[in-house]
Amino acid sequence: MIRQQHDTTYPIAQLERRFTAFAVDRLLAWSLVVVVGVVTAMLVSDEVWTVIGAVAGTVVVLWLVSSIVLGATGSSPGKALSGLRVVHHGTGTPIGVGRALLRSLVLGVAGLPTFGIGLAALAWTAVEERGRRRRGWHDHLAHSIVVDVRPPPAVADVADEGPRHIVNLTAMRLVPAPPVEAVRTPERSEQSMRRQQLPPEVTQQPIQPPIQPPAALAQTVTRPVAPAYAAAPGQAPQPPAQQTSLEDAPTQRRPQPVPAQPVPANPHQPPAQRWRAHFDNGESFVIAGLALVGRRPEPRNGEQVAHLIPLQSADMSVSKTHAQFGPAPDGTIVVMDRGSTNGTVLVRQGMSRQLAPGRPAALLPGDKVVYGDREMTITREL
Repeated sequence: MIRQQHDTTYPIAQLERRFTAFAVDRLLAWSLVVVVGVVTAMLVSDEVWTVIGAVAGTVVVLWLVSSIVLGATGSSPGKALSGLRVVHHGTGTPIGVGRALLRSLVLGVAGLPTFGIGLAALAWTAVEERGRRRRGWHDHLAHSIVVDVRPPPAVADVADEGPRHIVNLTAMRLVPAPPVEAVRTPERSEQSMRRQQLPPEVTQQPIQPPIQPPAALAQTVTRPVAPAYAAAPGQAPQPPAQQTSLEDAPTQRRPQPVPAQPVPANPHQPPAQRWRAHFDNGESFVIAGLALVGRRPEPRNGEQVAHLIPLQSADMSVSKTHAQFGPAPDGTIVVMDRGSTNGTVLVRQGMSRQLAPGRPAALLPGDKVVYGDREMTITREL
């Protein structure tokens, strides 16, 4: 039972590896048939019907043996060399001898009798399979699916287990800078400015008397001036020092700071856009933040999640926490695979692209995202 659950978690095999395994199996089978025919003609009899009978018997024996091995183990020489296995699409167990006989018979009839046209048709049905699981018509008849059982490559543990933040550098350059309020300098009253002491390097210049007319100047010269003070004995009289108060000194008024004008809002800034996600099970909602998709999605420690979308999978192709999607700083929606087993596929205008784990991709209106056997469509609402 543990092995059954483990097989369903393997990724779906690539078409190139399936073709390689098929070519190896056919090359070995045809080589054995040719050897039997040559040996029969040389050692037993050179009659045509004898050689044809030996070749036909060899083909039937090879068909039975390969079908029994494929039905019991899900493997063949070519698949073992390519690291592939054929299992039941729902349980992950071997498909059994009966279904393996039917599957091998369809592949055999589609080969030489149709000159390879039948094989090309089967390959086309696998490429255009709606569920994106690469199941051809012969796989649907046998209820089988081909998986890749190679061990995954070793990935170094990431020390930082915190939430991943998706940053769009182009959008950050286009966002206008927020307005910065100017720091207002407190106004100083005239009285406080008068009380402030003058700097020591500034010297007080003597105040020049106003220029008087000649008549007034003559009166001033002829008028006797009384001494302002009596000189002490033995000292020469000195003129009185001119004293000026800080009130009489000219004060330097600082210019008033100009109040900062508020930065007007950008009139060309587009209105906020609403994005809606539609799932194939009928669920639909407006994307309000980070969303996790999977069988039982769980956020990381400290990760802020707005939506948890559990998806039921018929063939266990959806991982526990399969992928995430959410809005970027520029308003677009980005999706990222979170290391799922079967991967995440982006379908845009009929073209499919496998997303690399841990690398976000921007979505456009009408894009489809395939999570295993489930689908999601993105639309934009104005």
